[in-house]
Amino acid sequence: MRLVGREPKTKTLVNPILRAGDMAGHCARRSCFCCACIVVGSIFLLSCGSGSVIPPPVTPPQPNCSNAVTGSPTDYSTSPLISGCPVFPTDNPWNADVSNYCVDPNSDQYVASINQDKQYLHPDFGSDPTYGIPYVVVPPTQPLVTVTFNQYPAESDPGPGCTLTGAGCYPFPPTAPVEAGSDHHVLALLADSTHNNCTLYEVWEGVKDANDNNWTAANGAVFNLYSDKLRPDGWTSADAAGLPILPGLARYDEVAAGEIKHALRFTVYQTQAGFIHPATHYASESNNPALPPMGLRLRLKASYDISSYTGQSLIILTALKKYGMMVADNGSSWYITGAPNPGWDDTDLDQLKNVPGSAFEVVVTGTIQNQ
Repeated sequence: MRLVGREPKTKTLVNPILRAGDMAGHCARRSCFCCACIVVGSIFLLSCGSGSVIPPPVTPPQPNCSNAVTGSPTDYSTSPLISGCPVFPTDNPWNADVSNYCVDPNSDQYVASINQDKQYLHPDFGSDPTYGIPYVVVPPTQPLVTVTFNQYPAESDPGPGCTLTGAGCYPFPPTAPVEAGSDHHVLALLADSTHNNCTLYEVWEGVKDANDNNWTAANGAVFNLYSDKLRPDGWTSADAAGLPILPGLARYDEVAAGEIKHALRFTVYQTQAGFIHPATHYASESNNPALPPMGLRLRLKASYDISSYTGQSLIILTALKKYGMMVADNGSSWYITGAPNPGWDDTDLDQLKNVPGSAFEVVVTGTIQNQ
């Protein structure tokens, strides 16, 4: 069971930094000109009069790394597809090849903080229909129903052409699948690619009304899959990070086709009060810089050997090297999310549980915002 909270209690993490100067000792400011220390056979000459401090070691920059954005906001030629709908343009962050992005200088610190909860990758989905986040694809003729937002109406989208206040007009069928567990996500993709109408509707804590086909939810978010438009800064979504959920799910149909062409969504035990685009929201009261912000992008290291992995797990790990994964919510650390499907081979997916968190590194994708 995933442990997910919107506003987790602050947890103090101890992250001591060993400075080279601590190893070398120090000199009295006025009584000597210099001092020398032998550390692991190396001689470091330290100036005693300058008062300078040797900074802590940082991750060196990746040679020839580049964070250049590729693709176009009007190109969908290589975008992932769901029922004929492109999942965002080719230049969208979800579809970015981050295999050559520069490593974040704080990568080791972030990974260490994530590892304090759990230390290995975990597939939070499988063949069990109650394990994972389900979704439904509906036609453009699907009747719209009223979804009343009872927690975050000011940060919710009513939907195209909907004039309701504090509610939305969503194409949820009466049988729309609801995520098991505590979050009760409901995701519906209205797919009409022939008319360039591919709109994603997502809610958190969705409950169908007992007496009619309407719904109640904590909040709702609507995404045009032909657009790169983000939610306003500070706005949540069905995900705590303000991100769409469906684009980050591991889906059986794409694995069966042999390739995942997008980043995956994953959770960490605790985050800091900040976010990096495309995330637009945080769910924390902690200012601890060692904690990952929402939207932080990680990738499986190129040096991590995946040659012994097979089947569905190999395809997922290959995608994690190329597209990586994004912090989307608070929950169990290293849990990657997928849609349930009877085609998943749970024994095959168990291979992912052998991948240590230390096999991942953080890449630079933007600045941390605290709005």
